[in-house]
Amino acid sequence: MNTFFDAIVIGAGQAGPSLAARLAASGLKTALVEREHLGGTCVNDGCIPTKTLVASARAAHVARHAAEFGVNIAGAISVDMKAVKARKDRVVAQSVDGLTSWLGGSPNLSLVWGAARFTGPHTLAVAGQTLEAPKIFVNVGGRATLPDWPGIHEVPVLTNTSMMQLDTLPGHLLIVGGSYIGLEFAQMYRRFGAKVTVIEYGDRLIAREDPDVSKEVQAILEREGVEFLLSARDAKVDKTDDGLIRVTLNSNGAAHELRGSHLLAAVGRKPNTEDLGLQTAGVKTDKRGFITTDEQLRTNIEGVWALGDVNGRGAFTHTSYNDFEVVAANLFDNDPRRTGDRITAYALFIDPPLGRVGMTETEVRATGRPALVAVMPMSRVGRARERGETQGFMKVLVDAQTERILGAALLGIEGDEVVHLLLDAMAADVSYKVIQRAVHIHPTVSELIPTLLGSLKPLAAVA
Repeated sequence: MNTFFDAIVIGAGQAGPSLAARLAASGLKTALVEREHLGGTCVNDGCIPTKTLVASARAAHVARHAAEFGVNIAGAISVDMKAVKARKDRVVAQSVDGLTSWLGGSPNLSLVWGAARFTGPHTLAVAGQTLEAPKIFVNVGGRATLPDWPGIHEVPVLTNTSMMQLDTLPGHLLIVGGSYIGLEFAQMYRRFGAKVTVIEYGDRLIAREDPDVSKEVQAILEREGVEFLLSARDAKVDKTDDGLIRVTLNSNGAAHELRGSHLLAAVGRKPNTEDLGLQTAGVKTDKRGFITTDEQLRTNIEGVWALGDVNGRGAFTHTSYNDFEVVAANLFDNDPRRTGDRITAYALFIDPPLGRVGMTETEVRATGRPALVAVMPMSRVGRARERGETQGFMKVLVDAQTERILGAALLGIEGDEVVHLLLDAMAADVSYKVIQRAVHIHPTVSELIPTLLGSLKPLAAVA
């Protein structure tokens, strides 16, 4: 016997709960299906817990350098990893409890626990039940993948999920992957006191960024003692007789053997689609398993949408939430919003952070358009000098003809916040001179953005 709903949302990640609540508030009898926990990756083992750990790691780092500010702290600085984890768990619990309370107060909304699988275009099998609805929204997220190294399945391998359960300090943490997740954990655990080595297949870190950004990020982390092996090839892994994890590889033509206490895989993520029964429903996916959608997030099956990491259109918490906004606007507000309207923006939450918006310099050069560029070291920023945090630089790119900002990389103190100044100007589709001529508060990081824009020069003349 089928249980009928007006709408079913599969997955309680960033987009799912907000969409389910909106559907229910509109008068639709709605089911929110979740197999594990409310909040998805961001709340449970992504943004919130990792940034809570980053905050603890920064506290340890600042304490160690207190004397540079004239502050004397008696004795050696130590980190209680069990207390660090307990604090992280409390912050996560607050988020989950808040979400649980909010959803529990939503009329017309039923929370159904279990793994969902399509048995037809508009029917699902969930924990022995059959649920049916004319509208189904897939928000099942993704998970970490492992490197295809010989022996990888014979040793314990941590991911961003299992790292959340760690309450001891690794003696030597080996991290596979020199991109956003790997680098955040690298700095974090180095600051906690672990030896950290990052192994990266590419010839530089965070390959989607410009080479100058990659180089400076690596330099920042190396100053704190993180070690790197780039251009890694022929890697193999096994366990030693004394219980360590051994990795042998070639890096830039030289042979290396590493012995670590822990191994973290941060080489990418894949969508949670293989157990959904999408073929039975007729829902199309690409070769990587991401559900194919149009820019209003409709799949090829009428009445089925895909939101969040599972559609391959962003893989960020903020883009997942925007997916909800796009779907809700089209369904309820007569507002034809599209995912293609949003401007690429994200951050790397090392310390100092990298705030990124729009195109990179490499991408701008590839278009061949006349463009302007300005670069400024963070040592020029009074706030950075006052705080003793002058690492990094700011870079902005502008279309020389339209005066529109094309993109920016702000690697430095508060770069993850200041970047929104440029993002908002891009969204408003205004000339960069609107920011350049504004009078900003002193002393702040943002006040140097007009100065940065005032130093623009032709990109073609910059080597």
